[in-house]
Amino acid sequence: MGKGYIGYRAKVRNFLGIFIGLLFTDKGMRKAFRGIRWLFRGAGVACFLAVMMVALFRVYPPPATPLMYLRVYEGLLEGKPVGAHRVWIPYEQMSPNVFRAVIAAEDGRFMRHNGIDWRAMEDAMRYNRLHKGRKVRGASTITMQTAKNTFLWHGRTYVRKGLEAWFTYMIEALWGKKRILEVYANVIETGHGIYGVEAAARRHFGKSSADLTRREAAAIAAVLPNPRRWSPAEPTRYIQRRIQWVMGRMGAAIPKE
Repeated sequence: MGKGYIGYRAKVRNFLGIFIGLLFTDKGMRKAFRGIRWLFRGAGVACFLAVMMVALFRVYPPPATPLMYLRVYEGLLEGKPVGAHRVWIPYEQMSPNVFRAVIAAEDGRFMRHNGIDWRAMEDAMRYNRLHKGRKVRGASTITMQTAKNTFLWHGRTYVRKGLEAWFTYMIEALWGKKRILEVYANVIETGHGIYGVEAAARRHFGKSSADLTRREAAAIAAVLPNPRRWSPAEPTRYIQRRIQWVMGRMGAAIPKE
C-alpha cells in the first residue's frame, strides 16, 4: 500500500479516537443524549402533524396537491404558464362507471388489499428481472397513488417511498376505501392543468362525471399513466386498445354509496 493510503487511515483512526473520547465524557454524553432527545421530539411532532393532516382530509377536500404546484412552477420556467383546473365532486355524485374504470385500469385488487398489493409487487419485480432494458412495470395501488398525490412530492428516493408507505397505511386505516376513491378521482392528474375526473369529463366530453358512459369513463382511466401525452377524446390506436381492455375489466365491485 502507498504511504498516502496509510496516512489517510491513520488520520481516520485519530479522528474516530478523538470523537469517541469526547462522546464518552460526561459532557459528550449529555450532548449526545440531548441531540437524540430533540431528534425524537422532532420525529414525534412530524408524525403528529401527519396524522392530523390525514384526519383533516378525511372530512375536508385537500385544497391543492404538491403536483399542482410543481406543474405551475414547471410552466413558469418553460414560459408556458399553466393553471390548475379542478372541480371537486362528492363520491355520491360521480357515476359508478368512474370508479369501476379506475379500479380496472390502475388497481384490480383494490378492494382486497390493505393499501399495498404485495402480490402485484412480486409480479412486477419478476417481470422487470426477466425484461431488463424494457419499460419498467410498477405496482403502485390506488391507495399509494392517492397518498403520493395528496401529501408528497414525485420522485423515486427511498425517503419518499418510505413516507408513501406510511401515508398509505394511514389513509387505509383512517379513510377507508370509499374516501380513498373519492379523493383519488378528484386529485389525479387528467391532462394539461386538469385534475380530477370531473374537470376531465367537462373538458373532453362536455358533461359532468355523473353522466359519463362506460366507454367515456374507460377512456379517461386509460390515459392516466400519461394524461399530458394522451387524450381520452382523441385516442390513439394504443389508447383505443387500452379502452377496450379497461372496459373488459369493469365488473369489479366498488364501495357502496
